[in-house]
Amino acid sequence: MTAIARISQANIVQPSKKHTATVFFFHGSGGTAENMKEWVNIFNREKLQFSHIKLIYPSAPSLPYTANDGMMQNVWFDRMAISNQVPEHLESINSMCQNVSELIDQEVANGIPFDRIILGGFSMGGCLALHLAYRYRTAVAGCFAMSSFLNKGSVVYEHLKANPESNKVPLIQYHGTVDSLVPIAWGEETAKNLNDLGVNVKFMPVQNINHELNREEIKNWKNWLLSILPDK
Repeated sequence: MTAIARISQANIVQPSKKHTATVFFFHGSGGTAENMKEWVNIFNREKLQFSHIKLIYPSAPSLPYTANDGMMQNVWFDRMAISNQVPEHLESINSMCQNVSELIDQEVANGIPFDRIILGGFSMGGCLALHLAYRYRTAVAGCFAMSSFLNKGSVVYEHLKANPESNKVPLIQYHGTVDSLVPIAWGEETAKNLNDLGVNVKFMPVQNINHELNREEIKNWKNWLLSILPDK
């Protein structure tokens, strides 16, 4: 995987009134900004728009994905396999984190402070958000991860052990109880490891859903967002 892959586009939902906060929502492997936004809107039962929060759905570049036999796929970084047992592909993770950090910094340059920015995503997108929130932009207001996990021995854990001051970002994790692609045990282990390193983690099992979202999850997530980024 090339280390210079760039995010080519993003789908942005502007707030209906004054912009005072921003949420980045990263899709899963094989997804796009557009289908992530549409998926959220379907379970919200209308277009998701806030009065004060800008929603940014970035699209990952199309790259050879080792976990899918090297086929071209929209992915944030490479994985040797969809498993929490394999080593992380740090070169591609770090490259993308640097790339996305520039987008976050653009929001700050435009007047939105780090403590009014939340990072999160679904599946691989949630994993990317964890690397960003606990390694690269550790002053953001919050992080969410849906159906996501960190590999055993993740560099995120190593970074937090060496830099305990980086554990201040509150995290909410959602995970389907019958997820057949990313077992809920992987998400639970991630939550426990981060909690043990001082992160304020709330783990929310989502009953009877597979590797997907549902209406109750989106409703709870919206309330969580607004609790951290209230209108001002």
